[in-house]
Amino acid sequence: MPKVKLYNTEGKAVGERKLSDAIFAVEVKPDVVHEVVVSLRASARQPVAHTKTRGEVRGGGKKPWRQKGTGRARHGSIRSPIWAGGGVTFGPRSTRDYTKKINRKLKRRAMFMALSDKVASDRLILVESLVSENGKTKEAAGLVGRLPVKGRVMLVTPSGDEQLARSIRNLPGIMYGNTNSLNLIDVLENDFVVMTPDAVKRLEEIYGAEAK
Repeated sequence: MPKVKLYNTEGKAVGERKLSDAIFAVEVKPDVVHEVVVSLRASARQPVAHTKTRGEVRGGGKKPWRQKGTGRARHGSIRSPIWAGGGVTFGPRSTRDYTKKINRKLKRRAMFMALSDKVASDRLILVESLVSENGKTKEAAGLVGRLPVKGRVMLVTPSGDEQLARSIRNLPGIMYGNTNSLNLIDVLENDFVVMTPDAVKRLEEIYGAEAK
């Protein structure tokens, strides 16, 4: 059963906390994690570019000129793709679907692998409290600064904390999340994950049944 250090708000180690094997001691398979990350990024992709077909551009209700006798090529509509201002053939459309389906069990497994990797490399630590009493950025910066973390840091609480989220909003390299919105990509992109004991307990409650 893996253990992680528990720190107080002064940045001093005050003990250890045992974690669930089924969530925090899972064998890491990079191929599985990569597959899920690709799926999440693809599903989040929003097609913005959108061209109009000849049936959507304005004008072209009348034949430009008569079929024969003018010496010019025959045309039926100025909305034709070969005309300037006409429709676009095979152009990008906002209806494109980039989503990649992947089963829920595999998504959860990839999350367990990411958390397990953080534990194995001592990059997941616990802190007694992440409460920001006054919602001040200085308080949040001081708390994070006293912890043995560096680089990009993710703070995780058991539920949403608007004051904490507001207090770290202007701190570069620090992000906030809660157990209900924990995302695989966020866990991977941050160097350290800092949780409260209650957040760990909540994760074990949420994923405990699925991890078995």
